[in-house]
This record gives sequence, structure tokens and C-alpha cells, in this order.
Amino acid sequence: MKFVIQVVSEAKVDVEGKTIGSIDKGFLVLIGIGQNDTKEIADKMLDKMIKLRIFDDENGKTNLSLADVDGALLLVSQFTLYANCKKGNRPSFTDAGAPDMSEKLYDYICDECAKRVQKVERGEFGADMKVSLVNEGPFTVILDSDQILA
Repeated sequence: MKFVIQVVSEAKVDVEGKTIGSIDKGFLVLIGIGQNDTKEIADKMLDKMIKLRIFDDENGKTNLSLADVDGALLLVSQFTLYANCKKGNRPSFTDAGAPDMSEKLYDYICDECAKRVQKVERGEFGADMKVSLVNEGPFTVILDSDQILA
């Protein structure tokens, strides 16, 4: 599982010209689900993400978590995080999870986040989405379950 976490002052996702999710201060999280991912892996990733201290405190140090700043989440599924570009110029996506399994796990992630974060917005699984954001810093962190669980 891979999370690309971007600290934002605002972010939104549109589908067919309509905004379906938007947040102010918080994280825009692009979520890639792999073939072997499980709810247990998702739980560990969520715990790490929510506790990350990557917002500035009063001294300008990255010392505050999402809860400390009353931040929101915008969660967007993105299977292309599993692109394999080793051979040729056309990426392979064979390491990405199957759509049915991935959608269930994405829904699980969104539901679990909503239990722990006051505002959680989401994209639409499998849709052609337009994502826009104002990345603060810029500050972007990549969480990879292969590294976190190693």
C-alpha cells in the first residue's frame, strides 16, 4: 500500500465538472492499493499517517499532527502509484490490486479515517477525477507499507 500525503491549505476533487470532495487545511492523500494489501496493513498505514507530525508549530518546526491543527483529509484512490516502469516506456500496472478488492479496501480506509478525523472527504473510485490543491511548503511524504512494516 502506498500513500502520497500532501500538506495542503486547500484541495478538491471534481468528477464530470462537479466538486465531490473538498477540504481546507489538512492532507490530500493519494492511495495506491497493491495485490497483497489487507485491512491489517491499512490499519497500520492509517495509524502512521494520522499521527505524522508534519505541520509547523509556533516555532516553525514540523511538530504538529493532523489532530493538533484540526486538519481534514481528502482521500483519492490512485492505482497508478503501482506503475512499474522497468521495461520499455509504457508502465505496467500488474502490481496494483484488482479493482473489486481495491475498491473495498479504499472504502474501508475512508470509513476508518472518518472514525478518527472530524472531516474526511473522498474521490470516486475508478472515476476520471480532476484533483486540484495548494500544497503548503511544498511538503509531501510517501508512506509505503513495504518500508513501514519491514
